[in-house]
Amino acid sequence: MSSTTPATPAVAGNAPARSQLGSIAIVGLLFFMFGFVTWLNGPLIGFAKLAFDVSESAAFLIPFAFYISYFFLALPSSLILKRTGMKKGMALGLFAMAIGAVVFGQFTTQRYYPGAVTGIFVIGTGLAILQTAVNPYISILGPIESAAQRIAVMGICNKLAGILAPLVLGALVLHGMGDLAAQVAAADPAGKEALLNEFASRIHDPYMAMAGLMAVIAVGILFSPLPEIRAEEANAESRGGGRSLFQYPHLWLGAACLFAYVGVEVMAGDAIGVYGESLGLPLDHTKFFTSLTLGGMLAGYLVGLVTIPRFISQERYLSVSAVLGVAFTIGAFLTRGYVSVGFVALLGFANAMMWPAIFPLAIRGLGRLTEYGSAIMIMGIAGGAVIPQLFAHFKQSHDFQWVFLLLMVPCYLYILFFATRGYRAGQAPASQGRD
Repeated sequence: MSSTTPATPAVAGNAPARSQLGSIAIVGLLFFMFGFVTWLNGPLIGFAKLAFDVSESAAFLIPFAFYISYFFLALPSSLILKRTGMKKGMALGLFAMAIGAVVFGQFTTQRYYPGAVTGIFVIGTGLAILQTAVNPYISILGPIESAAQRIAVMGICNKLAGILAPLVLGALVLHGMGDLAAQVAAADPAGKEALLNEFASRIHDPYMAMAGLMAVIAVGILFSPLPEIRAEEANAESRGGGRSLFQYPHLWLGAACLFAYVGVEVMAGDAIGVYGESLGLPLDHTKFFTSLTLGGMLAGYLVGLVTIPRFISQERYLSVSAVLGVAFTIGAFLTRGYVSVGFVALLGFANAMMWPAIFPLAIRGLGRLTEYGSAIMIMGIAGGAVIPQLFAHFKQSHDFQWVFLLLMVPCYLYILFFATRGYRAGQAPASQGRD
């Protein structure tokens, strides 16, 4: 609970430490679940390119459909959450994700690409609802000044799942992709279809199992001891509060910052396999590169968990992260082969604490408008759709390392601006002074 907020039993920040730990554990499970689903997108790009026999640009519709759903569903999600509350909203989001997993598994088995992309969009829809609820929930579960530390714990859960996701998909579905691609290239039309049908059908059982698990967790959330939090009481800088989101310029600058951040995160995590392929590295190696980036992010979260806010403020750490992002991007540009891929993976370390810092800084003091402000922030996740799609488009006619550099560096520079000046826009001097 913020030091300026009066005590109220409706705010989980006032609950006993044991109760808060239980709530954090439950929310951590949710972050693990949607981290697993989210970080499947990277290896699914290569999967879609082979299974559906589509171009690289078309294969990038997988992350595009996933992340663009946030843009369209975030605001409706906030309206839904106003009616259902955050707890029921989390369960609803999980049910939608389960439906999307079923749709994706069925249409992929039939090798109908528009249907498979629709399934990914529905999964993203469920995640838009879930994230619109769970991100402000964990931010205001305790003091807003230490929200980055709590989100860091969630990030560890998320990135552990992200490390596992490509490994599990690789073992169950993507094994032997290099050899299979060679067989497909040499086969006659009938043989090619048979090979690709068998390969595509591998996705069915894993996604059906994932759908069932998400449905079970959704039911568990409904009956869990998670407290219902009234955001207007937990996240107000004063008793008054604004009447319009346009009174909070730091929110809009924060949404743009989140757009840039998710763009560079997806480039480093999901596009790293394509980046490695462009360097001529083997397909059976590149399918695991997403796990390298997620390993870097996990290390970054652990460092952030120890240092924020004890040794460094969340906004100062965000500045350092942005500078590291620029440095590692330049390192990737100046090198080749596995060294260049290593620099891209190191961007995971630079990116790790960006979301935990950006989100609470942007929604600080919104009071009763917190759900709507969070929805605006979640819309910024569309950066994960736009920036990688630009990469896929421009690399067809330009050197891919130049394209990578020219897309990534401006994003990191804007994040640096938000960390140093943008988050203070429109804030009262007293509020700024606490930073």
